[in-house]
Amino acid sequence: MTTASDSGAALTIFTSLGYREPMHIDHNREPSSRPLSSEKAEPFPIPERLPVFPLPNVVFFPKTYLPLHIFEPRYRRMVADATAGGQCIAMALLKEGWETDYYGNPPIYPVACVGRLVSVQPLPDGRSNILLQGLERCDITEEHFDKPYRQASVLTKPQAAEPELDRAVRRRLVEALAEYLQTREDSTAWQGFFRDEVRDEVLINTLSTYLDCTPLEKQFLLEADGLHQRARRLNDLIQFMLHDHHGAKGWE
Repeated sequence: MTTASDSGAALTIFTSLGYREPMHIDHNREPSSRPLSSEKAEPFPIPERLPVFPLPNVVFFPKTYLPLHIFEPRYRRMVADATAGGQCIAMALLKEGWETDYYGNPPIYPVACVGRLVSVQPLPDGRSNILLQGLERCDITEEHFDKPYRQASVLTKPQAAEPELDRAVRRRLVEALAEYLQTREDSTAWQGFFRDEVRDEVLINTLSTYLDCTPLEKQFLLEADGLHQRARRLNDLIQFMLHDHHGAKGWE
């Protein structure tokens, strides 16, 4: 379950990094952060067939939030159908060469992430702003093209319960991040993620979302086999970015 601390940090990050449109979140549909007695919260049910929203520059991760502006007619229909149906959308990354067939159905990477609609803000002209909450990674097993937008049969990949990251691993990652943030002007937006109470999964997935990695590098992170492998891959990417920055600075 995502805690209030986790959610607040994630929402602060995407607001600070450029999303300014006010979102009206339906708190009755969000996971509660209040402790339950002895019962474990039931996971939100994910349909086996989902609408797919493919984009060329967005990779979505579980336990993160994604604000989107919907304006194409086919995706307006997608949001309307998802709102009335299973309230879930699969976000997928378009493969290279998508430009020649964008308004058709260009190829996508088969590992995606299921998002739950937690906010839909209709606009007067038919467009809308939506907010997705990342639920689970999924495999796309079959695509369907009988609607204006793409749909897919999916097999979800809930992460098996893993032990927490080794404290030394988390510390090295946070130290590398702190060094990297010294090169950025928005470093204060990230301070909430240095708190110990932010869970490992939220930390790793949010960093994977908002760091200046390429879409292919983020897809590589999404496809990692578990949180520990994703953390190792993320640390390697931060080290590469630091190396590039120091190398470029040396030539100034």
